[in-house]
Amino acid sequence: MIASRLLAAGVLRQHVPLAPLTTYRIGGEAAWFAEPGDGTELAEVVRAAAEMHRPVLVLGRGSNVVVADTGVDAVVIHLVGDFAEVAIDDEGVVAAGGGAALAKVARASVEAERGGLEFLVGIPGSVGGAVRMNAGCLGTETADVLIDATVVDGRNGDFTVRTPVDLAMAYRFSLVASHDIVVAARFSTQPQPVTEGLARIRKVTRWRKEHQPGGTLNAGSVFKNPPGDAAGRIIDSLGLKGLRRGGAVVSMRHANFFEAEPGTTAQDLYDLAGVVKQLVASTTGIVLEPEVRFLGDFLEPEAETTT
Repeated sequence: MIASRLLAAGVLRQHVPLAPLTTYRIGGEAAWFAEPGDGTELAEVVRAAAEMHRPVLVLGRGSNVVVADTGVDAVVIHLVGDFAEVAIDDEGVVAAGGGAALAKVARASVEAERGGLEFLVGIPGSVGGAVRMNAGCLGTETADVLIDATVVDGRNGDFTVRTPVDLAMAYRFSLVASHDIVVAARFSTQPQPVTEGLARIRKVTRWRKEHQPGGTLNAGSVFKNPPGDAAGRIIDSLGLKGLRRGGAVVSMRHANFFEAEPGTTAQDLYDLAGVVKQLVASTTGIVLEPEVRFLGDFLEPEAETTT
């Protein structure tokens, strides 16, 4: 069996804690876990998952996920090695692996005297995650600069190259499915002096420090912004800053950020998100959509009728 061979080789591991791979630092184990560093290893892992009849789940830098306390019964893939590299050609096209940190992509392009990707430094995720959710910051989205992405179907290993149009990319949305693995992406840039690029990066990082809760365990924005409004503003307007469930609390700095205090469980965060969503819906009629992905099995929170 492929799985047995990969287990013996250490390519595939069992019962691997996922908390250290997330920004919340909480959650359970992956039933199966692999860190493929190239296309050959990835293809073998995908074949092993199919052989075991287990779904494939990609975990990037863990900045927008909450892993259930009971873990996930899947083959969790964390791309490393070749998949974390960034290269820039003579035309200024930036080619990055799906596991590359977005901050690395932004800084590499600036150092190569190319502009347009500075906004990525404000997103603490990976290239694959940015494509999947069309991540954005300060008015620019991934779709605005993406040329194409190479996607592997985690069910059968098929490769496809897709453009933003192919992926129907919209606000925090794309057609990248849960079983898809974004292994690479290409981005367009423009010529730009290094000094100007560094200034733009400083502007983005300064904005993050001024508007987002630093020094806390969080996963960024919990909900997507509804059309024409901001989820944080809505939650704040209902006086929900400081609302908590267990160790999870709505940030006093930004109401669309939930902070995890010591002892917080993944279920606490799920409960808090459910209560906030229910209160917003019952009070305003607005149904907030989660931006954070909850992976695994959670219990449904009890309904809340008052604030």
